[in-house]
Amino acid sequence: MAVLTFGRVAFLAVVGAVGAGAGFHYAGKPVPWPLDKIPYGKVIPPLAETAQPAQRAAAPQRPPVTIVTAKAERMPMPVRLDAIGTVQTLSAVTVRSRVESQIMEVGFKDGDYVKKGDLLFRLDSRQLETQLRQAEANVVRDKASLVSAEADLRRAEELAKRDFATDQRLETARAAAATLRASILGGEAAVDGLKVQLTYYTVVSPVSGRIGVAALKEGNIAKVGDTSGALATINQIDPIYATFALPQRYLPAIRAAMKADTATVLATQQGVAKGVEGKIAVVDNTVDATTGTIQLRAIFDNAAEALWPGALCQVRVTLRVEPDALTVPREAVQNGQNGPFVFVIEDNVAKARTVVLDRTVDGRVVLASGLKGGETIVVDGALLLTDGVRTIERNRGGQQVPSNQTSQRGSAG
Repeated sequence: MAVLTFGRVAFLAVVGAVGAGAGFHYAGKPVPWPLDKIPYGKVIPPLAETAQPAQRAAAPQRPPVTIVTAKAERMPMPVRLDAIGTVQTLSAVTVRSRVESQIMEVGFKDGDYVKKGDLLFRLDSRQLETQLRQAEANVVRDKASLVSAEADLRRAEELAKRDFATDQRLETARAAAATLRASILGGEAAVDGLKVQLTYYTVVSPVSGRIGVAALKEGNIAKVGDTSGALATINQIDPIYATFALPQRYLPAIRAAMKADTATVLATQQGVAKGVEGKIAVVDNTVDATTGTIQLRAIFDNAAEALWPGALCQVRVTLRVEPDALTVPREAVQNGQNGPFVFVIEDNVAKARTVVLDRTVDGRVVLASGLKGGETIVVDGALLLTDGVRTIERNRGGQQVPSNQTSQRGSAG
């Protein structure tokens, strides 16, 4: 489009080749300022045609993008699996009374740590002790009677040899002695049974662990049976379990690590800064078909009681350590239409490289492929980059690094 002026009347022309049939259109209005100052009959070319080639070549270029870089490094990296677990006791004992009697003494404070064999409850055993003494007296009486019966038996045997005693007397003496021997055995068994029952009146801890609150105090009647209330509960917490679930696809790797004895487990209870190290103790014998997971139990030494029964904990399973894994900082990985990629800096120019991710460990991404190691990659400023854009590096303190220093840093690694 061009403007032709004739005096103070303007024409609009569709400019093709001048003089080659250019079309004119009469505007029918006076030419406004400043077009009325244009010389008579002069054609004003479009703005794009007025620019000279030299001027178009001198158009400003895009400035370099400021970035922060790091190195793609090869280093030992663990193969780890994370899960949420629950702390479980190795053994939980519910203390109940085996006899019905009055509680005379409670030998612990609520929440104490008790050892195996420590006194928990002492019950009233006076009646049973009386029965025991009576049974022991019966045994003593039978033993005395046996002495007399054996003497009669010896005399009867001597008289029988001389034909002064009948066979009936001899058999009677033998039967009396045998009866007393059996009575003694029965009395001793009764004594042993009463002694066993007497132990029921002194309730001791069957395991070492942390005991809860005593359900009954002194003066209450302890009763027997499953319907009776428990006297107390003891949880064995050293060692202790942590149970957790992992996807079934990791089962072959877990079993291989257990066979090679390279698997370790770190359990950190919520609210506790330091974790406890242990090992896998049990792998369940079936996969949960509803969730596609396998249940595992890890065992830990818990003398410091860092893990508490029933608490949630973060479980980290380390199967093995890869000695030469290729890693980059997590912030270097970008997501594109073709998948993950990173920007590699070559001669201060950004180059996009597609990568295949393996896993993320401690803020670094382990790559399966895409880089070789030692490349300079962008960790900050990647949002402003495209493939082939010039860059300038600044350190993490915000100061720019000159291009010569940038190249030196890139070559030095």
